[in-house]
Amino acid sequence: MEDEDEEAEAILRKDEEKLDFKETLPSLCSRSMMVDYVARRLMNGDIVAKIDAAKDIRRLVRRSSSSNSKTAVRCRLAAAGVIEPLVSMLHCSFPIAAREAALLALLNLAARHQRNKIRTVRAGAVPSLVDLLKYQDGNVRELAAAAVLSLSSDESNKAAIASSGAVFLLVQVLCSGSVQGRVDAVTALYNLSIGGEEVPKLEIDATAVLPLVDLLKECKKYSKFAEKTTFLLKIFSGSEEGRIAISNADGGILALVETIEDGSSVSMSHAVGALLSLCQSSREKYRDLILKEGAIPGLLCLSAEGTPTAQSRARALLDLLRNSPPKKRFTSSELEKIVYDFATRVDGAEKAPETAKWLFKGMAAKSMELIVNQTEQTKAASLELVHGASENRVKFHCSKGQFYDQRQG
Repeated sequence: MEDEDEEAEAILRKDEEKLDFKETLPSLCSRSMMVDYVARRLMNGDIVAKIDAAKDIRRLVRRSSSSNSKTAVRCRLAAAGVIEPLVSMLHCSFPIAAREAALLALLNLAARHQRNKIRTVRAGAVPSLVDLLKYQDGNVRELAAAAVLSLSSDESNKAAIASSGAVFLLVQVLCSGSVQGRVDAVTALYNLSIGGEEVPKLEIDATAVLPLVDLLKECKKYSKFAEKTTFLLKIFSGSEEGRIAISNADGGILALVETIEDGSSVSMSHAVGALLSLCQSSREKYRDLILKEGAIPGLLCLSAEGTPTAQSRARALLDLLRNSPPKKRFTSSELEKIVYDFATRVDGAEKAPETAKWLFKGMAAKSMELIVNQTEQTKAASLELVHGASENRVKFHCSKGQFYDQRQG
């Protein structure tokens, strides 16, 4: 939630630079009187008064000197009943100047204030925000995306937003918006993708993959934004359309490989998960594409130093990238069924349990013998693998350019 609020604050700071701070509030002796004055004009004034009152809300919040005083002003304004008339101003029956003023006022009220986010959605803001996401004016559309980002950070709002049709429109912002608009769209989609069981499963169009890859290539791989981007790419790797889009995107697989090398523990895990999904879906199709981008060094490091989940994924992917495909391993229940069926055919159903028990005992003894014989052979190889992974980690940070030269060669 802090990340989403920081992004909303960045948008509001830009708005503050454009906001004319010419005083329209009367010289009232207390802030509470100013709040009441603004609320009365919002509820009872004409359209000009409503627009001025919405701007005054922004002034009251932004003029507060500390985060605590900002929170206090947001609470007072909400308690005075300003959210409902502001939400009504978002409706298409109002002129666009009024809708934009109301949208900015609501953004100011919702920033770092979960209760106001909930109040805004309960007041019926979501349908109007969806309508504004369709608006041709890029600034208004991206302000609406920022509002969806802010509101979607609260768990109780996610179901209403996810089922409203906003996801498709956020993808459009992601594909054609400004850098800030695309960043906001990614964060909003991420928020909606991590909802609980009551939140509908998102169906995000695969056209979102290309701008996601572009943003991942441009951002710092260890950043929070990279974690959100790789999370969405991992979701896409679970569908055939998404896998095709990732592999067809210029530098798509390479961006994931670089994230495995330089990302945070979270983004590394998402990135290796995405590549693993690709290779599991079709080893023949994706194995060479992943190897071509020099994935092995990063995977070796991750298999030794990553989180338990990342290590497991890295080892599974390394297994798939070997020259020969991995042998099928039976589960204990599958193996038990095979042995029991064999015992039934040999000695009949009546003696099958005893025969199967004898067979399992023999298999266990043979397995232990093989393990003992192979221990000495594999010990040196395992130590060499870990040592190689550590050396590769040093190479990543000391002479990474050399890897890129090898990869391009």
